[in-house]
Amino acid sequence: MPPVTKKLDSPRERGDLFVISAPSGAGKTTLCRRLLSRLEGVEFSVSYTTREPRKGEVEGVDYHFVSESRFKEMVEAGRFLEWARVHGNFYGTGRDEVIASLEQGIDILLDIDVQGARRVQELFPGAVFIFILPPSWEELEARLKGRGSEDPERVRLRLVNARSELEAVHEYKYAVVNADLYRATEELEAIVLAQRCRISRVLSRPGLLKALKPSSA
Repeated sequence: MPPVTKKLDSPRERGDLFVISAPSGAGKTTLCRRLLSRLEGVEFSVSYTTREPRKGEVEGVDYHFVSESRFKEMVEAGRFLEWARVHGNFYGTGRDEVIASLEQGIDILLDIDVQGARRVQELFPGAVFIFILPPSWEELEARLKGRGSEDPERVRLRLVNARSELEAVHEYKYAVVNADLYRATEELEAIVLAQRCRISRVLSRPGLLKALKPSSA
C-alpha cells in the first residue's frame, strides 16, 4: 500500500509541475541544473532508470539506477507516475514523491521524454509543458557525437528518435531554443516565474486575502 500523504493543517499555495522534454543532445539536463541553482522552491524529480550510469553520474542525484526486474516490480506496484522504454532502457517518475512535494507547495521539475510527457498530460492537465530545442539539426548531431560516451549504433538510434521527438514540439505550451546557454537559462527561469505570478496561485497564499481586507472603520 502506498504511503498516505499528510494532509495540510491549513490552505497553502500548491506547487506547479514543470515538464521538460527534448531530443537527446539538446541540453535539457544542463538547463535544469542551472535553473535549480538560480531559483528557490523548486526541486528536481529524480527519475528511475535501468540504463548504466554515465561517467560522473551520481545515484540519487542524476537518477535512481535499478535493475530491469526491480523496475518491473515497481510498475506492477503502481509506483510510477509515468514510465516508458526509451533508447532500449526503461525510465520512470516516482508517483508518491512528486505528489507529496506538490502538496507541500514545492514546484517540481520533470526531465522526461515525449512518451512520459503525454502520460503526465493525462494525469495533470494543468502541468506546464516546456520543450527544449537545439539551434539546428547539425548542432544536435555534433553534440551527440561529441559526447564520446556511447557507441556509434547508440548515437544513431538517438538521432533516429530525435526526428520523431522534434515533431512533438507542437504538443507543448512553451519552447526554449538552446543556442546560447545563458539566454536559454534566462528564458526557462522566466517561464517558471510567470507561472508563479498567476492570479490563482498568488491568491492561494495563506493569509493574503485576509490581509488585503480593509480595516473596520
